[in-house]
Amino acid sequence: MNKVHDILLLQMATLLCLYAICTGSIAQQRPVRPFEVPLKISDASADVEFQFVRIVYDGGYEWPRWSADWPEAEFHFSQGVNRLTRLRTATQGKVLSLQDSALFDHPWIYMVEVGHLSLSESESDNLREYLLRGGFLMIDDFHGSQEWRHFIGVFKSVFPDRALVELDSDAEIFHIHLPVSERIQIPGIRSVMRNRTWEKGGYNPGWYGIHDDSGRVMVVVNFNQDIGDAWEHADDARYPAAYTFSAYRIGINYVLYAMTH
Repeated sequence: MNKVHDILLLQMATLLCLYAICTGSIAQQRPVRPFEVPLKISDASADVEFQFVRIVYDGGYEWPRWSADWPEAEFHFSQGVNRLTRLRTATQGKVLSLQDSALFDHPWIYMVEVGHLSLSESESDNLREYLLRGGFLMIDDFHGSQEWRHFIGVFKSVFPDRALVELDSDAEIFHIHLPVSERIQIPGIRSVMRNRTWEKGGYNPGWYGIHDDSGRVMVVVNFNQDIGDAWEHADDARYPAAYTFSAYRIGINYVLYAMTH
């Protein structure tokens, strides 16, 4: 009975922490997006165990697609990681090129808007080496069949011989710390304002992975979803808390999986 009671208390505490994130109690001052995006921002010190790393790439003509939700998404998500785990987490993120040697200092990296992705041969080679040496890549925020085909075509340069497979809801990666009882489509705020969860014809959410030879998930692909928007708008009353709850749970599980596998 005491064990059940302790579990219930832990779950309540987790939900309260997530609620605090969503209502903005952790965001006393939201960062201001500068006109020009620097290639690196960091406050990491020697005792930091985790830092949000965003990958910069060529692609997108209207604006740099890699910068979607930057830097608010990393600001809010990093606060969540710090509160809901025991990881000492940097309060600011870092933006890296795939050709930067510092890439190999980080176990978890994030790539967004890959429906417009472009990779050089050296970038593909470095990313492959990073992943096979134990790194983890989270891919987020692309939608519809056209963007899917573009991503698959480009990413074959990284792993031409490895399949992208659908991840079951009971896969370890979704339950390593904060159990995800139900996977839901996580929309961007523009879709929410239009009373829908999809965009660009991407009605059905997907969760896919690429594994190494030992079965470790090296790459996780969140298709027809915008998890970064859920992080970015964690303190926006217009954005439903249920989506943010799910986004934090999934993201934190990805981080802890990357750091323990």
